[in-house]
Amino acid sequence: MSLAISVFGLGYVGSVSAACFASAGHRVVGVDVSVAKVATVQSGRSPITESQMGPMVEEAVREGRLSATSDVQEAVSNSDVSFVCVGTPSLRSGKLDLTHVESVAREIGAALRTSDRKHTVVLRSTVLPGTTESLFIPAIEQASGRRLGDGFAVCYNPEFMREGSAVADFFNPPCTILGAHDKADSIPVRQLYGDMPGTMFEVSIAVAEMAKYASNAFHALKVGFANEIGTLCKRLDVDTHTVTEIFTSDKKLNISTAYLSPGFAFGGSCLPKDLRALSYRAKELDLKLPLLESILPSNAEHVSRALEAVARTNKRKIAQLGLSFKAGTDDLRESPQVQLIKWLMGEGYDVRIWDEDVTLGRLAGSNRQYIEEVIPHIGSLLSADLEEVIARAEVIIIGNKSVDRDRLSALIRSDHFVIDLVNLDPARRPLGASSYEGICW
Repeated sequence: MSLAISVFGLGYVGSVSAACFASAGHRVVGVDVSVAKVATVQSGRSPITESQMGPMVEEAVREGRLSATSDVQEAVSNSDVSFVCVGTPSLRSGKLDLTHVESVAREIGAALRTSDRKHTVVLRSTVLPGTTESLFIPAIEQASGRRLGDGFAVCYNPEFMREGSAVADFFNPPCTILGAHDKADSIPVRQLYGDMPGTMFEVSIAVAEMAKYASNAFHALKVGFANEIGTLCKRLDVDTHTVTEIFTSDKKLNISTAYLSPGFAFGGSCLPKDLRALSYRAKELDLKLPLLESILPSNAEHVSRALEAVARTNKRKIAQLGLSFKAGTDDLRESPQVQLIKWLMGEGYDVRIWDEDVTLGRLAGSNRQYIEEVIPHIGSLLSADLEEVIARAEVIIIGNKSVDRDRLSALIRSDHFVIDLVNLDPARRPLGASSYEGICW
């Protein structure tokens, strides 16, 4: 099905989107305030330098499927869908400059004021969660004199194109994300991407906005991580390329979904001490590796968030279910759950602990030494009687994934507050509490 499309902004994202939609058989008009860019497209030339763009633009213009204009009214009146692909640069403070996004929204809204055909407006520019709802849609509504759903719909559709391979990325995206109030609002856009590979996610607008930032932040994190590891390897005269080859060969943990689900802080006998060792060695070598050095402080902040979640309940009697950092083990070394209990006790909370895998009498070696140093009177807090621990509590903290849903649901009262630190699967979450809160979800 061929659609009439207008693309606002003939910069990088807009130019590639316009050329690719046109090459797919749609009738596309690019819109830009720059007379030079408009003239460039009209002459059959690409306004940007990018692989495959030259021939694509030339062919699409020659065959009448791609044109350009500065006339917003004409572009909107003669299209079914408008894509907004204008820039959102940083101000000196780091805040996004949304001037172009708001300006185009108002221009499209003014053009819609006299339109009698249903129009879909799609924002592709990268904006923070809430921007489409708080700025983009109101600007269209104010300029058009209409409310969302009255003659126009809005969809947020982030792009995942890399410079140098943008055309290939457009036609082979990792996924397609459509954010809208209602699935009906994104029907025309869904049709445009119907033959694209990858999973299509139809989600709320805020989720779509945030997904783009999550991806970009992780990409930046990966670059920084690789560079810091490489820097340390070079200074230690270790073969960086071989280390990288080994690291990236692990698709089970390293290059996978492992450790990427939000939950509680990490702990155990490996990660904390190994990070400290790397940071210490870097300092000995006079290397600044701020990314690696920031991981442990970030982890500690996450434990602080758990303490804040408990404080918000205004309750004092706490049941901690799960003491070890991971279900199925009795390893308490650097367990964030142990650290949380220590902090709660320091704040005067009445804490009782249940963990089916932890018995003080069985703890030995460095594991026992650690717990005796951190919480020497742990024995008075531990109980093997889950019913007793729950019965006297006002707040229940789920500290690891060993909790049995049915057993716990039978013990929870309607006045209980439950704080889930480990992001239990919805099917495993206990029922019956007045409040069920996740630490970061």
